[in-house]
Amino acid sequence: MTLHLSQPPAGALNAVRSALAPGAALPPSAAAVLRHSAGRPEPLLALPVHTLRGPAPRLAEADCTGWRFLLRAAHPPAAGPQCPHESCDAAAAADARPGQHRPEQHRPLTTGEFTEDGLEQVVAAAEVAAGADGPVFSHLSAGPFLDSTVRALRQAWQLVHLSPARYEPRLLPLPEHYASALWLHGELPGEDLLIPLAPAPLGVAAHQVLPAAELLARLANAPAARPTALIG
Repeated sequence: MTLHLSQPPAGALNAVRSALAPGAALPPSAAAVLRHSAGRPEPLLALPVHTLRGPAPRLAEADCTGWRFLLRAAHPPAAGPQCPHESCDAAAAADARPGQHRPEQHRPLTTGEFTEDGLEQVVAAAEVAAGADGPVFSHLSAGPFLDSTVRALRQAWQLVHLSPARYEPRLLPLPEHYASALWLHGELPGEDLLIPLAPAPLGVAAHQVLPAAELLARLANAPAARPTALIG
């Protein structure tokens, strides 16, 4: 078996697509993230975000606090051959009349069995938080933290794609240590693995695959961490 991507709530996906719609106004911080992108990116896959709190955290106490969508570069519309008939041009113009709605086409979100397909196109990430009235778009991010997430996903796939075990990839923020990890949640107790993302907590190497119990035990005995500037 392999990595298995969960289906996010429909409201979470809709929140991201609404925020990234061509006519939607982005806040300055999000516009800055996409300043080098040609057009609005599209959701590729989603990772549930489970947050651990406290100096000696346990995975069983991690709450799902939202979803992080990895965004790929926008897919340019296919340029087909130009029709020589005036009637076709007139029909196309009629379709483009103001007030006439044409359904927006979206590429499907990747769920189920994970592969590396599309990771090379990832340009940003979109965070969706759990709100009182449902999922709420929070912010966009990019930079080294996103690059580390993509690298960890590739690393996880190489590690488990020939394994008989099945894992669900999750993001695991560790606020007490100003760090995060990719959590490979196994089907059986004791199978969970953690891949610390860069920058890793003190005394831990980024991208070193560790049993979850071992890494959490290290963190429980680690000295107090200092805030680190992260883009993500």
